[in-house]
Amino acid sequence: MVRTYTFRLSLRMSKVAGMTGQTTPGSAPLRYRPGPERQEIAELLERLRTDGGVRVVTGEPGCGRTAFLEFAARSFRAGPVWHVRADPARIRQPHHGLRTLLRAGGRPAHVPGDGAAGEALLGVLRAAAAASPLLVCVDDVHLWDAASRAALGHAAARVHATGGGVGLLLGVPGHRPADRETAGLPVLRIAPLTPGDAAGLVDDATGGAVDPAVREELVAEAEGNPALLLALVRRLSPAQLRGRRALPRPLADAETLTAVAGGCLTGVPPDHADLLLTTAAAVRVTGEPDADADLVRAAAGRVGERAAAPDAETAPSPGARARAPHAAGPLPETLALADGRLRFRSALLGRAVYAGASPERRRAAHRALAEGTGDPRGVPALLHRSWTVTGPAPALAAELAAAAADPAAALPPGLRRAAHTRAAELTPDGAERAHRYTAAAQQALLAGDPSEALRLLEAARSRPAPASVRGGAELLRGAVLLADGPVDDARESFLLAAGLLAGHSREEADTAGLGAANAAWAAGDVAACLRALAPDGPLAHEPARVLAPVPTAAVARAAHASSAGTAGTAVPGSTGPTRSALLRDHRDGMRAVLLGRFDLAAAPLRRVVEGGLPADEPERLLGSAAAALMLGDVTAARRTGARALAAVRTLGAAALEPRALEYLAYAELRAGRHQLARTHAEEGLRTARRTGQRNTAAHHHAVLALAASIEGERELVAEHATAALRTARRHGLAQAATLAQWALARADLGAGRPREAADRLGPLVRPGARRGHFAVWMLAVPCFVEASAFAGRPEDARTVVEDFALWAACGADPQAPAQLLRCRALLAAPEAADELYLRALDRHEETDGDFERARTELLYGKWLRRRRRLGEARARLGEALMGFERCGAHPWGQQAAAELRANGAAPGGAGGGPSSRSGPGELSRLTPQQLRIARCVAEGATNREVALSLSVSTRTVDYHLRNVFATLGVRSRVELARLVEQAEKTGAQL
Repeated sequence: MVRTYTFRLSLRMSKVAGMTGQTTPGSAPLRYRPGPERQEIAELLERLRTDGGVRVVTGEPGCGRTAFLEFAARSFRAGPVWHVRADPARIRQPHHGLRTLLRAGGRPAHVPGDGAAGEALLGVLRAAAAASPLLVCVDDVHLWDAASRAALGHAAARVHATGGGVGLLLGVPGHRPADRETAGLPVLRIAPLTPGDAAGLVDDATGGAVDPAVREELVAEAEGNPALLLALVRRLSPAQLRGRRALPRPLADAETLTAVAGGCLTGVPPDHADLLLTTAAAVRVTGEPDADADLVRAAAGRVGERAAAPDAETAPSPGARARAPHAAGPLPETLALADGRLRFRSALLGRAVYAGASPERRRAAHRALAEGTGDPRGVPALLHRSWTVTGPAPALAAELAAAAADPAAALPPGLRRAAHTRAAELTPDGAERAHRYTAAAQQALLAGDPSEALRLLEAARSRPAPASVRGGAELLRGAVLLADGPVDDARESFLLAAGLLAGHSREEADTAGLGAANAAWAAGDVAACLRALAPDGPLAHEPARVLAPVPTAAVARAAHASSAGTAGTAVPGSTGPTRSALLRDHRDGMRAVLLGRFDLAAAPLRRVVEGGLPADEPERLLGSAAAALMLGDVTAARRTGARALAAVRTLGAAALEPRALEYLAYAELRAGRHQLARTHAEEGLRTARRTGQRNTAAHHHAVLALAASIEGERELVAEHATAALRTARRHGLAQAATLAQWALARADLGAGRPREAADRLGPLVRPGARRGHFAVWMLAVPCFVEASAFAGRPEDARTVVEDFALWAACGADPQAPAQLLRCRALLAAPEAADELYLRALDRHEETDGDFERARTELLYGKWLRRRRRLGEARARLGEALMGFERCGAHPWGQQAAAELRANGAAPGGAGGGPSSRSGPGELSRLTPQQLRIARCVAEGATNREVALSLSVSTRTVDYHLRNVFATLGVRSRVELARLVEQAEKTGAQL
């Protein structure tokens, strides 16, 4: 099994000289900051100590493998550490590596010469681990002499099979096949740095003296490789780092890449060099990690004879592939072959090979690949042809752009982006060049790379262009910033686009206006939102009266940035209203909602919902889902959101997937299905991170905090709320911030801290400058009323209840009428409260969702018990307990159980005390998150892997796992796995 870990590197990249035999390394090249990284390494070392395990530590050149081993050696505290590194100068001396290892442990360096060296080493290791666990770290094992490698491999295999208190970390490079001595051992691959960690490394390396745009480009260019990232930083001058001078192009040149790759490419035979180059050229053009082996081998056979050909834009000749020699034979060790596809074992080496080749040889490789590609007019063949020319080529650029824009071609957005970019580079006309850069940026955004989209838009902005082209670029820039940037900046880009496009395309201008309204909505700026919605209908002079809450950022087509098309045309492949008509309906309905005129909002929004349902276009379906949420039609919102998600995945539009999951999560939350909302939000958070959409990630964090506040996971609530607030404050996301604060307050209320909940919610729901987002604060009113009543301050809530009554009357929230009656009951005199609670329960029957009904049952049961109506109280509290158990609301269930005990009943479910003996049924006492973690751990996942799967920190997994062990009375992962397995066999609910 391959485990993947990510670790942060500091600027101090010290070197360990040869095989020193030191048992403790010198200055640390790794700086592991407090948090998940420290927990990850601690967990790994603990497993090595307890299981006596072996890990083959690998990764591409520059990944930090040596630094990892140094840190592991320094961090191990359970016993002695033997830490050595191979000496390439003594590779031919038999048993030199083994002798050095034995000297490092203070053992005699005598090695048996009769083939028993492996058993002898095993005996030494076990003897050294007799008193306390032993950690052995050996770096560059592949450079050991053959006899030493064989002995170490034999000992490692035995340790892996039997344990015995010995932990082995064996460092080998990841750019070559595994040696047979280590081939069957567990692998730990050092992963690339995340963008956030890479940005932190740049700040460390420069002392923070780096322009944000430069830092972002450095991070993108390094692709997570820390050594390359530091090499790029060292290459730049202080003025370039601060953004005052232009960066060199290419940023990662051949010298830099070769320096990081080290000696991995030295001594390559000529026939292997041709194969390496054609493979690098093939993957560079397509953007895929591998290439067709037959195509590459055939092209490699022609590179030598074509390298001297004159530079010209030559068309591929028919049958060229058949005449070309087929280069067969053993592969270079840096390449791997699987399923007829060739790939570099290290992407960095592929980049180094391409950058290090001469321009003539690169052009020859592309020419040979173009001739061998099946479709000479397809995008791959045209891209290869484009790299054989050395200057502007208008005809080839036009052909390439047309092929990339062909909707019938089954091309991924990344390949379309590459084609549009190359077409722009070959285009001499400034306006056409800007247009093609904008098209490339749109595909980059669809592929989930907003940073690349912004860079391409900057390239488009640098060329003079007509208003229509500049408007399309600003429309796209607004969409990028709306997903990952300050939303006020997004609004201004949208407004600029609307002005530029007004005389060119009414449809695109309306799209830009709707995008500006969406950005203002996210910021909580009502006035700006209304201005952006083009008040030219029946509400043009209508004053704002009631600001109705809508729990989603709604815009139908903010990410669509095509600068072509005719307003009013029907969407291809769909029926019903035109795109322009739907945009106008969405605008008019949204404005009516903001003005509190739901009588005028219903008809246009309903047309948007119905217009999207028969479509298969993701943007149209997303607009339908947004309109359904504004109407409060959660059934339609869930249906269209699910269809939008399916359409997005079918088309491979990675950038739209987080938004589709956001709408689905909000729809499930509104429907009272918080566990389904949690599932969608966890997936949405992963996709938002993967596609660089921090704003969308903040909304998913807020949903996860709200779901965790129901399930009683206080640490998880705090973690997700903090993450949401961090981005919300930096980018002006008032909506996400209010949702996160509401989640924190609801967690307080569930934990029996009404005063803290009331203090947190008061500023959010009461009128004033600190009132929360206009689309969210109403949703938090029921929690505030309950908190105020139990905190002994009911007078604080009376005014907001009347505001909430106006919202409930709008009909946009199916839960609101029952919640309103519950709020009135909490504040009413005893003679009126009884009837209000009963009416609230009747209204709950009209909606789905166990949680809100159970809350009303709980409050009514408390009220009845305090009036000594014990029989009625017992029935209500029992219903509440079962409702909370069904939806996994653990702390609320504990409240109901405590009330039942005070009422004289003995609850047998969620409120019971710990059992002295665990069985499969005891798993029902875990919270939903604890169950998820228990199942993952039982399947053999580490805490780190569980954290990545559930989008939480390792510390949170640790916290929950301790509670799982305490609740179930188990003492190890083995016992937990046995309990989960038994539950699955007996059919117990997991």
